[in-house]
Amino acid sequence: MSVEEIKEEIAGKDKSKFLTFLVFLLISAALWFLIKLTKDYTTQTEFTVVYTEVPASKWISTPEQQVKLSFVADGFATLRHNLVRPQRRVVTVSLNEVPYRLEGGNTYSYSTQYVAERVADWLGVPSGNVTVNDDKQFFNMEELQSKEVPVEVPIDVKTQRQYYVYGDPQVEPALVTVYGPKNVLDTLKSVRTAVFSAANASDRLTQTLSIDYYGGMVRSEQATAEVTVEVEQYTETDIEVPVKVTDTVNCRFFPETMKVKCLVPIRDFANVNAASFLVLADTAQLHRLEPLLDIRLTKVPEHVQVMKTEPDQVEYLIIN
Repeated sequence: MSVEEIKEEIAGKDKSKFLTFLVFLLISAALWFLIKLTKDYTTQTEFTVVYTEVPASKWISTPEQQVKLSFVADGFATLRHNLVRPQRRVVTVSLNEVPYRLEGGNTYSYSTQYVAERVADWLGVPSGNVTVNDDKQFFNMEELQSKEVPVEVPIDVKTQRQYYVYGDPQVEPALVTVYGPKNVLDTLKSVRTAVFSAANASDRLTQTLSIDYYGGMVRSEQATAEVTVEVEQYTETDIEVPVKVTDTVNCRFFPETMKVKCLVPIRDFANVNAASFLVLADTAQLHRLEPLLDIRLTKVPEHVQVMKTEPDQVEYLIIN
């Protein structure tokens, strides 16, 4: 065997020994780390408490509070806690679930046991393993001002041919009580629902829509509104409406009528006639004795859609 072969054999054995040592070292370290993680540790920490499901007529003037506590947990839970940034250690307390009481003024309190339970859920440990430094948690909750406003509904309804939306949407409730700061309520005129949308409609539609309270600037106990939109079939018709003048002057007009082309709901068709409209001539032009008088349609029945009117002017003859 040559010298070079001997050197290679020795180097191979040394490398194998080193790799074997490294593997056993890693296994030992992993076992040691695992043993350490299975042990229980006591950790001092802080959590942020935020409140949810606050009564609509009130607001929390101390929205976020820091609570000091300690917990006992194994190394796995402790490591998970330590890997989370302090600002993200947040638990929520629902005022619908926590029995709180008035301490005086705008200050309320509840047992910190509820905080301990929420933190325990967050950590994944029994609630008895969490100890909060104080027995009570205090927070301030104040009354908001209130105002009653109408509910508006944006409509995007596409109907079948010869069908149209009939009248305004029916909203239940039509009015809601909102709560908020005075400066916001002073400028608030209404609230709106989500868009009422439909396609190919030919009959009454009803939808339950969420109400937008301006992204939480105001609040209300009413989260939704039931909205009904009437869809009715319309028919096209021509109606001859006599031209009139609001003056004591006795006149005869040429032509005597305005032709009104319009769409009338089927349900109202029997009740729509010439007397349902009003066409007036321009009195000022009459007094100036102009040869032609402008005429305009000044009254249209509810739900009727006017498509076209003619003529726009008439000749006249004053009768003594």
